[in-house]
Amino acid sequence: MDFIEIGILVFSFLFLLSIGVPIAFSIGISSLFTMMVSISTLPSVTTLAQRMATALDSFALLAIPFFILAGQLMNRGGIAERLIDFAKVLVGRLPGGLAFVNILACMLFGAISGSAVAAASAIGGFMVNRMEKEGYSRPFSAAVNITSSTTGLIIPPSNILIIYSLASGGASIAALFVAGYLPGLLVGLLLMLVAGIWAYIRKYPVGEAIGLKKALFKFLDALPSLLLLFIVIGGIIAGIFTATEASAIAVVYTLVLSMVIYKQVTFKNLPSIILETVKTTAIVMLLIGTSMGMSWVMSFENIPQDVSATLLSISDNEIVILLIINLILLFVGVFMDMTPAVLIFTPIFLPIVTKMGMDPVHFGIIMVLNLCIGLCTPPVGSVLFVGCGIAGTTIEKVIKPLIPLFLTMIAALLLVTYFPEISLWLPGVFGL
Repeated sequence: MDFIEIGILVFSFLFLLSIGVPIAFSIGISSLFTMMVSISTLPSVTTLAQRMATALDSFALLAIPFFILAGQLMNRGGIAERLIDFAKVLVGRLPGGLAFVNILACMLFGAISGSAVAAASAIGGFMVNRMEKEGYSRPFSAAVNITSSTTGLIIPPSNILIIYSLASGGASIAALFVAGYLPGLLVGLLLMLVAGIWAYIRKYPVGEAIGLKKALFKFLDALPSLLLLFIVIGGIIAGIFTATEASAIAVVYTLVLSMVIYKQVTFKNLPSIILETVKTTAIVMLLIGTSMGMSWVMSFENIPQDVSATLLSISDNEIVILLIINLILLFVGVFMDMTPAVLIFTPIFLPIVTKMGMDPVHFGIIMVLNLCIGLCTPPVGSVLFVGCGIAGTTIEKVIKPLIPLFLTMIAALLLVTYFPEISLWLPGVFGL
């Protein structure tokens, strides 16, 4: 291993980030610097460009712009308010009921849209003010919204699981989607438990009872939105269509839902929705291209093999190695966005865990759940900043109620890490 080249890769990347260079450009430039260090590897600079381009030449990646477009349509299509009303029917009467409604609505909307930021903004925009009127503190409402919004990245359909499939070299997208259900529900239930205890201690109010007729109406109103999950995931599991084809079906379904059934999106809204989708897709694809280029540079320098040898030399105990990997990923998640983190660190850690006998699908869920925690932490926690902005509060005020919820997510991560059945039981049931 050439420590000079490794040092240039790491320090140039960190330096570029520290002076405010966008992360995609930081990744690409630091990779280029590394390849230009040695004259003997100079011809590989063109190979780096080719790797970045060919990384995007994947049929599976077509699902990403479609799911992003579907999420944009849902965000403007009146779905959030209907899911909140449905969640209120289910859990509104429990102690800390509105906190439960916030969590459940974020889980549902995040799962349908596949975006934690969309869930934080859409559900937070409705729930924070409503919770404050009922006597809940604004920082607590924001903390609940921030942490629960990340569950949509684990519960399918999830773009980040598609990206992990690409980085892992072929882990089944269908198996990853199905594997995400129980871990996502586990995180949501544990967050509800902690939020309920907090609400009980603070003596927050319980929601009003809803009559059967009104409850049925709220359910029927939200049913078309909920059906999307069954159509997309059911079709994939049944083998009717692939994940990429499912994403196109999701766009058609949400278009009809938003324009015809709920009538909240008009033809005048479509250009701005499509433009926002193109912007988001361009950012994601640039991140994928540069991250895959960096992954190739690290492979060229034998970094994955060296990291693997180093970790295995520390201990041959699987519990210790998995704990070290989780701690590294938690640290990485604080400073790096999910997409490049998955693309860069999957080739490093996946060979280590597969050597120990771990299923790549199981590790994919661990990695995504781990990096979800990073979305709730500064300085790069996008969901943290969006949640605080929507709630009209500050990070300093949110930290106190956020810490127990944050620790709860770490507890869920450890359970998923050391009990593989939580991730692998459902894929086994469906033969994936």
